[in-house]
Amino acid sequence: MKPKPVWEANGFTLVEVLIVIAILGILAAIAIPQMAAYRRRSLDSQVQYDIKNAAIAQEAYFVDMRTYAGSVVELLGNRGFRQNTNVNIAVTGTTGGFVITGSAISGCSPSTGTWSVDSVAGQIVGTPCN
Repeated sequence: MKPKPVWEANGFTLVEVLIVIAILGILAAIAIPQMAAYRRRSLDSQVQYDIKNAAIAQEAYFVDMRTYAGSVVELLGNRGFRQNTNVNIAVTGTTGGFVITGSAISGCSPSTGTWSVDSVAGQIVGTPCN
């Protein structure tokens, strides 16, 4: 008959722990850059969304005043525009048209993440966030 060992091995071996740590490191190396890319794309989407809403509010302002608003403040309230706190919007307008420019306040490198629309082209153009 075999004697019972005094010490029974319970738990994980060092090799098993190192394998788990290596797998977690690989997953983190894949996930972290992807999260940064998702965040940049969401910033672009938020800026474009605010610009579209400001353009709609500009048209509502034009119906009432027969000129386009010259500032963001004129679009707030009963015009339906609500600016996101993470987006900087600039508005210029005359009786002939308007230009709306928006950019992310933080999260993008300089000179990126800026989008604009004018009433003549009617299309949002800009530089994606980097």
